Amino acid sequence: MSRAGAGQSGSFALSLAQFAEQAKEAIDASLREIIIELGSSVIRMSPVGNPEIWAANVAHRAKNTRAAEDYDFKVAVRNTLINLNDSNFTKSGNLRKGVKYAKPLTKAERVQNFNVNGLVSGKDYVGGRFRGNWMFSIGTPDNTTTEEVDPSGRKSTARIVDGAIEFKAGDTAYITNSLPYAIPLEFGHSQQAPGGMVRITVARFQQIVLEAIRNNQV
Repeated sequence: MSRAGAGQSGSFALSLAQFAEQAKEAIDASLREIIIELGSSVIRMSPVGNPEIWAANVAHRAKNTRAAEDYDFKVAVRNTLINLNDSNFTKSGNLRKGVKYAKPLTKAERVQNFNVNGLVSGKDYVGGRFRGNWMFSIGTPDNTTTEEVDPSGRKSTARIVDGAIEFKAGDTAYITNSLPYAIPLEFGHSQQAPGGMVRITVARFQQIVLEAIRNNQV
């Protein structure tokens, strides 16, 4: 008696092999997507140094702004006193010759004369070095640093994307930032990232994983 399906074991085995290969590719693709999103997340949240918000500069501008406002207050007082003195006016209501109102500061004068937008620190500073120092490696951590600045994060993101292409299941990937102020920044040293970057990304890890699996399911 012949059995149904006899002689079909070869094609059945081939189907399993194809599925296994597809599953492996899906796993690798999911892992790469997870790596890229993890890296992109910490890069996006990395603070870019901005001298405008440094404490010394905020205090400097506040002091100069107060001085400008004090000047304008004195102008207003002088003009009020002129208005309160009838002898300063002709019978037609015009100011007498030699009597002039003081002028409040213009926007340009506040900047030029009182330096209300001035900086005392970081005048030539260009932010973006921390964002540009996220490194990617497989097998062992990459502890190198670069002087290159990357305010947009595009270069660091490209570095991670390019590296993730080589990643496969079973490998160990590292996303590192070895600048000496990386840990202080992670733990709230910057007003731009008070909750850090890595901790927030880790909190989203399960969400990132599930999204990658959905995108690459067989």
